[in-house]
Amino acid sequence: MKIRENKRFFVLCFMAGFFAGILYANLVSGDYIASTGILDDYFLKQYAQTEIDTAEFLWYIAYLRLVPVMLLFALGCTKMRKGAASAYIVWTGFSAGMILVTAVMKMGVKGIILCLLCMVPQFICYIAAYLMLLWFLFGYPAVRWNTSKTMCFALFMLTGILLECYVNPVIVKMFLRTL
Repeated sequence: MKIRENKRFFVLCFMAGFFAGILYANLVSGDYIASTGILDDYFLKQYAQTEIDTAEFLWYIAYLRLVPVMLLFALGCTKMRKGAASAYIVWTGFSAGMILVTAVMKMGVKGIILCLLCMVPQFICYIAAYLMLLWFLFGYPAVRWNTSKTMCFALFMLTGILLECYVNPVIVKMFLRTL
C-alpha cells in the first residue's frame, strides 16, 4: 500500500509542477519566450554546425548533473528529506512544462520531437538513478542505502553522463540537419 501511495505522490508532484510550468509559460512569460532567440532557426543551424569539445563538455555535464544529486543527498541527511525530494520532483515537472511550451511556441510539433530527442538516450539512466534516490528519501528509515545501491546509482549516473556527452549530440545534430 505504501509503495502505491509513493508512486501516486511522485506522479502527482510531477504533474502539479508540469501544469504550473505550462501555465507560467503561457500566462506569465509568453511574450518573453516569443522574443528570445532560443530555438529559432539561426540558433539551431549554429548548433548543428558547431563542433563540440567532448572533454570540456563532459566536465560541464558532470558538474551540471552531479551538483543537484549532491544537494539532494545532503538534504536527504536531514529531516527535510521528503520536502527536498518533493520540491525536486515539482521543479522537474515545472521545468518540463516550461521547456515543452517553449518548444511548441517556437517550433510546433518539431519542437516536441526535438525535446524528446534531447532526452534520448541518457534520461533512461538518469530517471533510474533519481528514482532510486527519491525512493530512498521517501522510504527512509524503512529503506536503507547500501553499497549495491551506491554502485547502481553511480553506474546509472556515469552511463547517463557519457551518453549525454557522446551519443546525444550526434542524435540531435542528425535531426537538426533534416530541418
